[in-house]
Amino acid sequence: MSIEVYRDAYGVPHLRAADPAELAFAQGRVTARDRAWQLEVERHRAQGTTAAFLGEAEAGWDVFVRRARLADTARRCLARLEEHDPETADWVRAYVDGVNDGLAEGARRAPEFAATGLTAGRWEAWTPLAVWLSTHILFAGFPTKLWRERVATGLGEEWTELFAADGPATAGSNGWLVTGERTASGAALVAGDPHRFIEAPGVYQQIRLACPRYDVVGLAVPGVPGLAHFGHTGHVAWAITNAMADYQDLYRERLRRAADGGVEAYGPDGWRPAAAHTETVEVSGGEPVTVEVVETPRGPVVAGEGPEETGAEWEGLSLRYVPRVTGLLGFEVLPRLLAARTVDEVDTALDGWVEPVNVVLAADTDGGLLHRVAGHVPVRDRANSLRPVPAWEPAHAWTAEPAPLPRAAVTDGYAVMANARGLAAPLGVEFAPPHRADRIAALLDGSAAWTPEATAAVHRDTDNRAAARLLDAVEAAGDLSPAAADVRERLLAWDRRMDADSLGAGLYAAVRGAVVRGLAGHEVFAGLRGPAPYPEVFQPWLYLGPRVGLALETLLVTGPVPAADVRRIVAGALEETGAGEPPAAWGVTHRLAPWQALPDPDDDRWPGLGGDHDCVLSTSSAPGYTDRGARASAARYVWDLADRERSGWIVPFGASGVAGDPHHEDQLPLWLRGDLAPVTTDWNRLTKEQG
Repeated sequence: MSIEVYRDAYGVPHLRAADPAELAFAQGRVTARDRAWQLEVERHRAQGTTAAFLGEAEAGWDVFVRRARLADTARRCLARLEEHDPETADWVRAYVDGVNDGLAEGARRAPEFAATGLTAGRWEAWTPLAVWLSTHILFAGFPTKLWRERVATGLGEEWTELFAADGPATAGSNGWLVTGERTASGAALVAGDPHRFIEAPGVYQQIRLACPRYDVVGLAVPGVPGLAHFGHTGHVAWAITNAMADYQDLYRERLRRAADGGVEAYGPDGWRPAAAHTETVEVSGGEPVTVEVVETPRGPVVAGEGPEETGAEWEGLSLRYVPRVTGLLGFEVLPRLLAARTVDEVDTALDGWVEPVNVVLAADTDGGLLHRVAGHVPVRDRANSLRPVPAWEPAHAWTAEPAPLPRAAVTDGYAVMANARGLAAPLGVEFAPPHRADRIAALLDGSAAWTPEATAAVHRDTDNRAAARLLDAVEAAGDLSPAAADVRERLLAWDRRMDADSLGAGLYAAVRGAVVRGLAGHEVFAGLRGPAPYPEVFQPWLYLGPRVGLALETLLVTGPVPAADVRRIVAGALEETGAGEPPAAWGVTHRLAPWQALPDPDDDRWPGLGGDHDCVLSTSSAPGYTDRGARASAARYVWDLADRERSGWIVPFGASGVAGDPHHEDQLPLWLRGDLAPVTTDWNRLTKEQG
């Protein structure tokens, strides 16, 4: 093999090989060496086998993965890929061969294997597809339909969309493109940051992939070949955000036990056999869990367990998702993106994209621009997008062809994508508030000479436009005690920036939290409290408190809580804050809280964060319940089409997933400051690995 591995000053791998297949092998091998523990956790998550070494806390996820048939869907998608695009299937297989070649060495470096007793396993050709599915199966937030159902029954049909907002577990992003007419160089800039639940190691991997056919830098998903979401080939650069489209459905199923012990489902044509078998989830330190896996013609049943008695009937919920229906996952797109040299080639490649459904921005060195939606959105009845629908009503079936995908010209010298209602509006129901998109547009409108360095500063903006309604309510509060009146005065003088060292931001957060708790405790919401009758994995979408926090702007001015009670709750929040200890600066309580498969025993070491949910510097918590920041920028980037070496990128921790490695967390200080590490592409300025 002719594989060469180089590293930059931050340990980012730069790979060179003779052809795309050899390069895919190199990407798999270096990822396994750098991130063996992360890869194996992802493989087990995709198979539903994490509880076997991580314990009972992961059993709920494993049960969901088994019921949703993610591994089987990955095998089905690989079979279709092998039939219709064997070259890409071989490319994926080369990546898997590389992973298997590097896993043993990577596992020896990672202490987590010894701590859990886990032995590195073997990846199959379909494993990267399963990792992609498990990473994105909850991306579209289909459990929101369960929440709307709960609101309809527990509060009233007229309030079904009351809490519409960027959901508690929905991934969002910022992204923007500045055309050459607004840059100092005369060439376009593409920038942004994906907002995800922060995991350690990080969910994105900086990497460079070079062979005679192409030379691309970008952000990979560990366990998946290529650069799906963010890349710069030197000729063209692309980036995505979540389109907030609705492309997964839940069906209310009537099920019954057949005489042979199997399962039947009631559909538009009456009772018909459903596929059913049992699987066992092994649990470290606990009893194994037996799971009955049932699939109706609509899809796998992900909620609802049936009795064993012949003739017994029960209800369940089936999940219909595009790869399960079509056998398509869109992996054909990945090698084509790497070879793209123009926006037209990126555009053509993305015609095969499936999920998640994304808004895409791209620019090339010839001045080409692209702004479109990519993905597969089924066409069906509007009710499907709102709540679970009856499986037995034929009106809720999908049509054969997907929805047309919107696109737009780039005008005014820039384009912004930030999950707000806009280009993708015909494809979804709930979108992010417009604050991030509006703020980015306002900042971009302020200059006609943007540089990569100035563009990076946009990432750091902490202006909190979402605070306006609560501050209006604070100003309108009635008679207050002297202490509460002082809180009001200080809040109204605050600059509305959520900087980590801001006492004003800390004060605002304290008052906001008290208001959220007060509203969530109002008697009108009694029907939305308490546990929801759905599997554990769906619960983040179903908690009343976080829902109130995200919908606070709406609930302050409309909704079932009477205006007089809203005023009383706001005044009470001011009194509560004034009577307590003065709130600390925002970053004292708003600290990073990354998810780790093995929790860090030293939780206090995680630093404070600036920003807030609706700031451009988006760092999300659950107001009223915790200020800890679980969701933030999983990466940031600026792609310069004039000079790729003036581009920049950053991840929250580092290039290595190995604790104690010099590059395990060396990017964290830059990430906290909102700075970017340089993209180095001169091979002479990189260090070649030996062996």
